[in-house]
Amino acid sequence: MAPERYQVDQVMVRSRDDTPVSMFLVHRRDLVRDGTAPTYLTGYGGFNISLTPQFSRAWLFWLERGGVLAIPHLRGGGEYGEAWHQAGMLARKQNTFDDCIAAAEWLIRERYTSPAHLALAGGSNGGLLMGAVLTQRPELFRAVVIQVPLLDMLRYHRFRIARLWIPEYGDPDDAVAFRWLRAYSPYHHVRDGVAYPAVLLATAAGDTRVDPLHARKMAARLQAATASPHPVLLRLEVDAGHGAGKPVSKAREELADTWTFVAVATGLALSPAGPAR
Repeated sequence: MAPERYQVDQVMVRSRDDTPVSMFLVHRRDLVRDGTAPTYLTGYGGFNISLTPQFSRAWLFWLERGGVLAIPHLRGGGEYGEAWHQAGMLARKQNTFDDCIAAAEWLIRERYTSPAHLALAGGSNGGLLMGAVLTQRPELFRAVVIQVPLLDMLRYHRFRIARLWIPEYGDPDDAVAFRWLRAYSPYHHVRDGVAYPAVLLATAAGDTRVDPLHARKMAARLQAATASPHPVLLRLEVDAGHGAGKPVSKAREELADTWTFVAVATGLALSPAGPAR
């Protein structure tokens, strides 16, 4: 990799309530902003976890071929302290989704990409984010990758270790918390006859943290509901868990499946582009 071929920018996006949200963009220096660049938007926005700039060889597939990588710092994360975390948890969780939607709209408005070339991807708590944004604004995306997700927020606390997350999300058995969880629970907001983008739900049978039932039932619901020709796929890894400790061979296979799915959907060239100027 030649670092001088790539450009990293930090921009500020205004969310629905006018809160400024930071976002990092990475792309080749010869990017033409004409709305056609395949763009990979990812986020987490929860549990006071920060998405800080770092190098990953896994991104090279996307960047070398002319794709744009976008990483917003969503409320619920820890990038700006505990107040930022609290602004995206419990009854304020919708702020996290609004921030991600605002990032997608900014990328389209600034002509980095368009809905035909925009992908959204994330896992675990980020999988909840993907599911919520997918069901709230499906028209913004061409592909969505939802990995080891929480998607049924009315029953999440009944499976595996999920009761430990009640302080972050709220208790569905509490009448007040039930209302805000029902307001965004992705599974409960899938609508019949909507033209959903291509969706890849990925889970693992051995996931002891987030029960694979979330991905399974969401895949079935989306397959029955969608009015578009785009596929809704379920990728189930048999001998694996929530992600950490996965053998290199399985990690490679998952990366290959994910990148191929997103590249085909967004029009990313599978052969690397020429040298960046």
